[in-house]
Amino acid sequence: MQLNSPQHQAVTAPESNLLVIAGAGSGKTRVLVERMAFLMRDQGLSPHALMAVTFTNKAAREMRERLEETLGRSLHTMWVGTFHGLAHRFLRAHWRDAGLIEQFLILDSDDQQRMLKRIIADLQLDDAKFKPRAVAGFINSCKDEGQRPHHLQTGRDYYNDMLIRLYAEYDARCNAQNLVDFGELLLRTFETLQSKSELLRHYQDRFRHLLIDEFQDTNTIQYAWIRLLAGLNTHVMAVGDDDQSIYAWRGARIENIHRYESDFAPVTTIRLEQNYRSTDVILKAANAVIANNSGRLGKELWTDQGAGTPIQLYAAFNEQDEARFVANRISQHVDQGGLYGEQAILYRSNAQSRVLEDALLRAGIPYRIYGGQRFYERLEIKNALMYLRLIQNRFDDTAFERIINVPPRGIGERTVEQIRETARDEGKGLWDAALQLTRGEGLSGRAKTAVVAFIDLINDLDGKATDLELSDLARDVIDTTGLLAYHGSEKGERGQARVDNLNELVSACRAFEPEDEESPVLLQFLSQASLDAGETQADPDADAVQLMTLHSAKGLEFPRVFLVGAEEELFPHVMSLDSAGGLEEERRLAYVGITRAMQHLVVTYAETRRLNGRDHFGLLSRFVREIPQDCIEEVRLESQISRPFVSSSFGARPVDRPHRHPRFQDYDDAFGEDTGLGIGSRVDHGLFGEGTILAFEGSGPQMKVQVRFDDGSKKWLVLQYAKLVPLG
Repeated sequence: MQLNSPQHQAVTAPESNLLVIAGAGSGKTRVLVERMAFLMRDQGLSPHALMAVTFTNKAAREMRERLEETLGRSLHTMWVGTFHGLAHRFLRAHWRDAGLIEQFLILDSDDQQRMLKRIIADLQLDDAKFKPRAVAGFINSCKDEGQRPHHLQTGRDYYNDMLIRLYAEYDARCNAQNLVDFGELLLRTFETLQSKSELLRHYQDRFRHLLIDEFQDTNTIQYAWIRLLAGLNTHVMAVGDDDQSIYAWRGARIENIHRYESDFAPVTTIRLEQNYRSTDVILKAANAVIANNSGRLGKELWTDQGAGTPIQLYAAFNEQDEARFVANRISQHVDQGGLYGEQAILYRSNAQSRVLEDALLRAGIPYRIYGGQRFYERLEIKNALMYLRLIQNRFDDTAFERIINVPPRGIGERTVEQIRETARDEGKGLWDAALQLTRGEGLSGRAKTAVVAFIDLINDLDGKATDLELSDLARDVIDTTGLLAYHGSEKGERGQARVDNLNELVSACRAFEPEDEESPVLLQFLSQASLDAGETQADPDADAVQLMTLHSAKGLEFPRVFLVGAEEELFPHVMSLDSAGGLEEERRLAYVGITRAMQHLVVTYAETRRLNGRDHFGLLSRFVREIPQDCIEEVRLESQISRPFVSSSFGARPVDRPHRHPRFQDYDDAFGEDTGLGIGSRVDHGLFGEGTILAFEGSGPQMKVQVRFDDGSKKWLVLQYAKLVPLG
């Protein structure tokens, strides 16, 4: 496929600062790759004169592979990666300038919280008030803003002051143990470049072009990092879409892409508006919705792929009805020759997935939660990696504390606490404190024997590490430590799954290709494992429906998309309604959701939904009401249930369902056929007045129905005593 005119303009532009506003499905990755190829092939630049930054390791690998395929040569040493990956590469090369030791290790989020839990206990703080996850969030957000503890203002209140103290103590321990967390990678790189003028000048002279993907997702420190590295002579190509900025909750600043044109002036702005993914109806809907946001850089998506079918809108009685409808439509598509994997269910909140999963299970539909537990975050993998980390670095207290009694070896919490106390009193790491206690009188005979055995185990594994390939070392660790037998002893499929995962870790070690001949292979693997911890490990070969949040869906596309829960206070979320900025981000999220669909989009909402233990009465989301009416058709199921009115932006009108779908036959047997009533039936009660049936429980004489009465109240009534009179 040839480049279209705006794509060609972006690829072949003269050396200058470029802002490429790339709409959904407009081929931005291709433009980035072709731009780099143009600069190297046609302009004669060295690969080492370019740095390309994106937001996931998967995207970075794809970019490098496509570039190598385009140019027909290896670009293994080219600086292409994520912000964190490239910062890690910088710190490995300049560890001394950064105030680190050569063999520093990366602390992932789970390890970070474990360390903070220990610090909170050491400072005798209330862990109910100072939760490790919340403290970690505070520290990470400070680092994202480029703030150290001494930058923060104290004296505001006790809680704030203690958070700053915890941050300072956490920083001190990380430095003492030679550990670097994700936020530290970027902040330490920025501080090093800022303080080392010769080093900064070297990289400013080296990189003539910085190409930044997903520019709208950059945070404060990343933007500062780019500005510093660019200097006065480096050209920056910012590629992004302000209409897809949906990550403010994790530090992204939409204002970065808005201020780019002034901060990097003069700037050439190019808009990629031709969409190669979706039908015209879907794009018309997306354009109409996002047009309600203010302060946009502006673009209008279009396509030459035809009008397509209208967006379908289904009004469900409740979340169970909604889930059954979605499951039914998925099965229909497969019955007609389609695939499960062509279909995705998108929702605003993870809490919505339970009912959907239940409906899919009942219908025998295979599904996968996209972005579920990641490979390197699984319990058995973490345990194995901790052994490898302790082999690499005896000062790693997090690793020591996690595995000293995993698998159980008779080292109880009291013994571990004695080791902690000795470490605090002597100013040592846990490993050295354990060694000291085994040589003295501090431990009981049984505890001392167990600790000595653990120390000998680690030393023996370390002694063999030099002569073993990485995969053989991993296999030796898994077998010798007893991890394989320990995790394999779990009952049922879980135990086997854990064994399979440990075996897969060995395979990962075997496939690992180190980049630096001078650095230890184990150290490189552990660093890469930490960097990859956020990458989704999904089986690409399984034909399964994918369930995911709208945030997780960004960057993906599916022939058929179900966007469920399109109700006020759910989507847009109730937490966003108090601010214009929050509501506009929710609208951008709707834009992202709509543009995930290639050919078919189905939107559903429920008139009543139980969330967080409370019933919510759903009003159709404003985002659906913003879609032009000629883009949407309302779905009317064939059923025995008579539903008197559908209330939406298209007016209230009767909807009759004369024939019950066979998938709901068991439901009719239990309720509808016996009573003449159904979910959605209008009834009259002698005391409470008129209302609508929402749900039922049980069968026979004790069957209960839930009725929402017109005064807003809801009641459960025993059917044989309620004397409900059907209306209409």
